[in-house]
Amino acid sequence: MAYKMITRKGAKPIKAWVEGVQLEPEAEQQLVNTARLPIIHKWVAAMPDVHWGLGATVGSVVPTKGAIIPAAVGVDIGCGMCAVKTSLKADMLPDNLAGVRSAIERNVPHGRTNRGGRGDRGAWANPPEANEQAWKALDAGYRKLVSKFPGLARNAHPLEHLGTLGTGNHFIEVCLDENQHVWLMLHSGSRGVGNRIGSYFIELAKRDMRKHFKNLPDENLAYFNEGAEHFDDYVEAVGWAQEYARMNRARMMAQVIKALRETPHVPEFEAELVAVNCHHNYVAKEEHYGEEVFVTRKGAVSARKGELGIIPGSMGARSYIVRGKGCEESFCSCSHGAGRAMSRNEARKRFTVKDHIAATAGIECRKDKDVIDETPMAYKDIDAVMEAQSDLVEVVHTLKQIVCVKG
Repeated sequence: MAYKMITRKGAKPIKAWVEGVQLEPEAEQQLVNTARLPIIHKWVAAMPDVHWGLGATVGSVVPTKGAIIPAAVGVDIGCGMCAVKTSLKADMLPDNLAGVRSAIERNVPHGRTNRGGRGDRGAWANPPEANEQAWKALDAGYRKLVSKFPGLARNAHPLEHLGTLGTGNHFIEVCLDENQHVWLMLHSGSRGVGNRIGSYFIELAKRDMRKHFKNLPDENLAYFNEGAEHFDDYVEAVGWAQEYARMNRARMMAQVIKALRETPHVPEFEAELVAVNCHHNYVAKEEHYGEEVFVTRKGAVSARKGELGIIPGSMGARSYIVRGKGCEESFCSCSHGAGRAMSRNEARKRFTVKDHIAATAGIECRKDKDVIDETPMAYKDIDAVMEAQSDLVEVVHTLKQIVCVKG
C-alpha cells in the first residue's frame, strides 16, 4: 500500500495517501488531533487531496465507535458530485459554446441568487407530480426539525432553494470524455439549510462536551456519544440534510439537461446513459474490520469495490469517473477532488486575470477577477493526486471540461 504512516504519542495511527503530493503541517496537526480522540476506530485515513479545513481536515476519513463529530461532517452537509453521460458527441455541439453556458445559467440559479426579481426560488418552483412524494417527505422532515429546534428556521423554506447551485467552488460543467462523448457534471450540497444545521449542532456538541470532557485536543472536535441527549437528533438532522443535498443535485441536473435540449443547433439526445450522484461531506454507518462504526468522510468519496465515484479537477484540469477498488485500509474511500494548494486570499494575491485566462484557454467560462480564487493554479496537480491513490480507485473515464459555470 502506497500510504505514509504517521504516528504520534497518545494518538491512533494516521494512514495518508500523500506520496508525491503536499501534506501541509497544519493539516497534519489537525489529523493528529483527530487521531487522539478516544472514539477513533483503528486509524484515521487521509486522502491525497488533504488540506487544512475549518474545524476538521478536508480530505479525511474518520471512523468512530459509538459517536459522531459534527465538525468532521462540516457545514456543507451532503456536498458532493453528480454526473451523467449523454449520447451527444463533441461534433454535435455548436462551435460557439457561449449559448450553452447562457442556457445553463438561465435554467439553474447560481451565485448569490437572493437578489433580483426571481430570487432564490430554485429549479423546482412547482414540484413535478412524479416527485411530489419526495417533496412532501423533505417538507415533513424539515417541519419536524424546526419544531424541535426553532433556531434552525428562517423566513424562506429550504425547499424554495432546492435546485440552486450556491457559491464558492460549486460548479456546473459540460465535459468530453476520452471518446468525445458529452458528459454533464455538477458540484453542490445542502445550501443554507445544511449550513444552519451543521453550525447549530457543532455548537451544541461543544456545549455538551464541556460538561463531560475537559481535555479535547481541539474544541472543534467535540462529539456526540451514542445514547447522549442530542445524538439521535443530530443523526436525524444530518440524514435529512444529506437527502436534501442529493435531491438538490438531481433537480439541477434535470435543469442542465433541459438547458442543453433548449440550446439552438443541439440535436435530440439521450441522457443519463451513465449516472453517478455521490456525497463527499457526510457520515454513514458502515462495517469495517468486523465492527459497525460511523464513517465520516469530509472531502472524501466512498470507493467500495465496483462502486462508481467522481473526482473532479479544477476549472482547467481533467476530472475522473472512477471505480472503487474496495481498499479496507482507506475504509473504502478516495479523494473528492484535487484539493486546494493555497488559500483563496493567497490565490487572489498570487495570480492575475491574465494568468487565469491562460489557464482556462479553450474553456467557455468566467475569466474575471472574481473567480481568481478558483483558478486552476490554486489547486493541487490532479494527475499527482490520482497517482497517489492508484490503489484506491481505477479510472473509468477521463473528462475535460469545455463549459464551466461557477457559483
